[in-house]
Amino acid sequence: MMWLQDGPMLPGGRGFTRHITLIDPDKQSPEVAAKRALVAVECGTSAIFVGGSTDTGSNIVDATCGAIQEALELAMFAASQLPDANEDMWNTPVILFPGGAHATSSRADGILFMMLMNSESRKFLIGEQLAGAPHIAETELQTIPTGYLVCAPGGAVGKVGQAKLIHSDEIDLVTAYCQTAEMYGFSTIYLEAGSGALSPVSVDLIKAARASTRCTLLVGGGIRTPEQMKAAALAGADYIVTGTITEEFDDLNMLKSSLQSLLNVL
Repeated sequence: MMWLQDGPMLPGGRGFTRHITLIDPDKQSPEVAAKRALVAVECGTSAIFVGGSTDTGSNIVDATCGAIQEALELAMFAASQLPDANEDMWNTPVILFPGGAHATSSRADGILFMMLMNSESRKFLIGEQLAGAPHIAETELQTIPTGYLVCAPGGAVGKVGQAKLIHSDEIDLVTAYCQTAEMYGFSTIYLEAGSGALSPVSVDLIKAARASTRCTLLVGGGIRTPEQMKAAALAGADYIVTGTITEEFDDLNMLKSSLQSLLNVL
């Protein structure tokens, strides 16, 4: 699948907010992941992230990316046979959100090449990146240089990533991190509260990040309600990432209804 050859994969600064669905291949089969991805795209999601679990093997990640890509291609073909259908909506990028150097796939369209900037471990600052770079170069995956910041409450990623969490009152700190990311040349900043977090990233932190950088701003973790979605959008997020909510519904109609209620506020 060709994707945005003339520009960045996740453009920002457009004055409105879009949605990204995160699919953890360790929590569902490739077939289920593909069905959920189709529902998400139908509801208006702009990209599919694949990843999240630190111990997920590359074979599972690859199978999940492949199943999603095949489902999108079939949906695009079906739409092309209908005179009033919008086949372009299915041209949705599948982007790796890797838990480590092992979680890659040549069947993705791109990869978030992340530095966990507030980690206290060299492993997540540069170690995993060094291990993964040769494979990424070999497969010619498009990279999205990303400054990844884990904010309170942090969840499992905060613990595993040994992150010194950014708290809601640390405006100067998140500002400095965002300025640093931009000076390094990162195109994207991701504020993360943690998968399944009980509360999302503080609105004050999102506002501070937006004011301090021209980078594309992603916000994820703990967003479950339309009110939380709208608050993050108004604070300046270019993209809002949700994942846990997608895993909560085995019934695809219920998933569709839930996602529509969230995306309708954007």
